[in-house]
Amino acid sequence: MQVHAKRIHILNGSKSYSLDGPVIYWMSREQRVQDNWALLYARQLAGTTRPLVVCFVMSPSLMCASFRQYDFMLKGLKEVADNLEKISIPFTLRIGPPDCEIVRLANDIRAGVVVTDFDPLRNVESWQKNAASELHVQLIEVDGRNIVPARIVSDKQEYAARTIRPKINRLLFEYLEEFPKLKPQSAMPPDLAKPDWDAAYRAINVDRSVLPVELSSGENAAHKALASFVDDRLKNYAEKSNDPNEEATSVLSPYIQFGQLSAQRIALDIAVTGAGDSQDKFLEQLIVRRELSDNFCLNNSDYDSLNGAPDWAASSLDDHRDDPRLYTYTLEEFDKAKTHSILWNAAQNQMCQTGYMHGYMRMFWAKKILEWSVSPEQALKTIIVLNDRYQLDGSSPNGYVGALWSIAGLHDRPWKKRPIYGAIRYMNERGCRRKFKVDEYISRWNR
Repeated sequence: MQVHAKRIHILNGSKSYSLDGPVIYWMSREQRVQDNWALLYARQLAGTTRPLVVCFVMSPSLMCASFRQYDFMLKGLKEVADNLEKISIPFTLRIGPPDCEIVRLANDIRAGVVVTDFDPLRNVESWQKNAASELHVQLIEVDGRNIVPARIVSDKQEYAARTIRPKINRLLFEYLEEFPKLKPQSAMPPDLAKPDWDAAYRAINVDRSVLPVELSSGENAAHKALASFVDDRLKNYAEKSNDPNEEATSVLSPYIQFGQLSAQRIALDIAVTGAGDSQDKFLEQLIVRRELSDNFCLNNSDYDSLNGAPDWAASSLDDHRDDPRLYTYTLEEFDKAKTHSILWNAAQNQMCQTGYMHGYMRMFWAKKILEWSVSPEQALKTIIVLNDRYQLDGSSPNGYVGALWSIAGLHDRPWKKRPIYGAIRYMNERGCRRKFKVDEYISRWNR
């Protein structure tokens, strides 16, 4: 079975494609062995005669990322290396600027082609663009993150879920197909050094005070987590997923973020459960809302700036920029959960302690940062810094889009005008108390 041709996008079409030389899969966003369209395509190109090499290049520092995310990533990559070894596909880990390192590897082994993952974020696009210009062979992108490839579902920034939903649904069953099995290779691979995991840990140059959390990392743990959700919690998703005290959410976002679990695999497993409203509601979040985020980041490079906000929202925020604030806090005060609101502090503590914050609280948390910051720009900066520092699924399209939805009306509509918020959707503690037992949540996370 071949990989769907529309998942494939050549990043440097002017370069030659060689039938000789090894195939490199430059693993980036999709850090797994099974259910990986890019790896399957690289294996397809290798065939029976050409060796396939998988390479991951670790940049020692990334924006607001912390040791927590690097530790989760490296533990998962160790499992990737072990699983690839079982099917005779070598894995090499390089440390440094990803664009430079992948070009160096391609030159060292005289590669015939390089395959990589789709990623709409600026830093990855920059690496890919630089590598594409320096490589002597084709660099081919395969979208294994979205069920309907982001470049195919729409050629423009979509206004909201209601505009992208019919486009996804029209194509969904063309792309929502079962994955073929990844075949072992028989070709003799080039001689490459084994990954030096200790060196990788030593090279990490980020905030090491944000420690790892208990959540198990890796492809095996991800599949167990999916099975647990399907068996134990999916049935309650429609009714209870908005209650932060209930164990009704999937908590699969870290595995999706690090590519340890394919969203397509999740959709395939959920779609056959017959779980009614819960199934439909979950698939809406997994497919439509998540792919809407990739669409926005692909088509708007201001995804982490108020320049990316819709005009009506930016204008409304400007109109209320000088409204008096009852409370204002610094980044450090927010970070240390030192606000007057014990509910907000509880949400911050949940994120700091577990690397996860319940989705409903994540909205409340972000909107209050807008209300208690000196400006919308400062609020957005605080949200992104804290989200990317503590959340295991930080530094993601979903995170950036969620931030802009919360404080700048992205993919939303104008609401009744209020001080500070303007026409941005409002949330307060009273609304939380109508939704769930706030004191129970506070008691759990404000110890």
